[in-house]
Amino acid sequence: MAKITAAEVNKLRKTTGAGMMDCKKALVEADGDFDTAIEILRKKGQKIAAKRADRESSEGAVIAKVNDDNKKGVIISLNCETDFVAKNDDFVKLAHDFAGMALNYDSKDAFLNADFNGMTVQEKLTEQTGVIGEKLEIGAFKTLEAPFVGSYIHAGNKIAVLTGLSKDVDGAEEVAKDVSMQAAAMNPVALNEEGVDQETIDKEIEIAKDQLREEGKPEEMLDKIAKGKLNRFFKDNTLVNQAFIKDNKQSVSDYVQTLGKDVSVVAFERVALEG
Repeated sequence: MAKITAAEVNKLRKTTGAGMMDCKKALVEADGDFDTAIEILRKKGQKIAAKRADRESSEGAVIAKVNDDNKKGVIISLNCETDFVAKNDDFVKLAHDFAGMALNYDSKDAFLNADFNGMTVQEKLTEQTGVIGEKLEIGAFKTLEAPFVGSYIHAGNKIAVLTGLSKDVDGAEEVAKDVSMQAAAMNPVALNEEGVDQETIDKEIEIAKDQLREEGKPEEMLDKIAKGKLNRFFKDNTLVNQAFIKDNKQSVSDYVQTLGKDVSVVAFERVALEG
């Protein structure tokens, strides 16, 4: 039987992230063969992943990344089962590594099948399920492209936002971050009125009418008053029309136009973990 050294155990631990004892056992079982030991640890991860497949992975880390020229951004969530794991430094680092890599892909499937240090991202998730003992998966995968893209990650990595501006101008980074913070805090339903789906509009009008009936308003006035309430809903719940949280005397749209009258928010993406 091959003699297993501490250096070999440490090398396997650094490569896989598995615990020292798991690494030693794998090397012993593999008779000192490094690649076989990795395969043993992967199979252990597959077994644990299969056992935990029906578990809910509602905790995790949501990470936003933007490429070097600020033209494209991505948000991914690396999901796990418990907040304890979600706060682990190695877990958060893995989430950041995944997000940086995800910038090169336009779909979740392509990303999961991409190479990550000699294995696919999906295989890495399975391996780390074995290491950590919890179900790990990529939850959200959102991309955004615009003339300028900025981002914000809320403290604790539970919310991340991307904001796209119509122009790359001086001050765009600060403004895009401020708008991203706005979206993180206020959770708008859409960018503007045009982005609100008809089902939501119909629901809000019906709610308004029900309230007005309870107040005793005459039926013939309901449509007109309900439309006024709908406009208030748009002001409170669409990003560009919301009062800017750093200066509620102006809207988000007005704030963005401090960069120039022709500068606007063209899109945003928000991902939050509610676990």
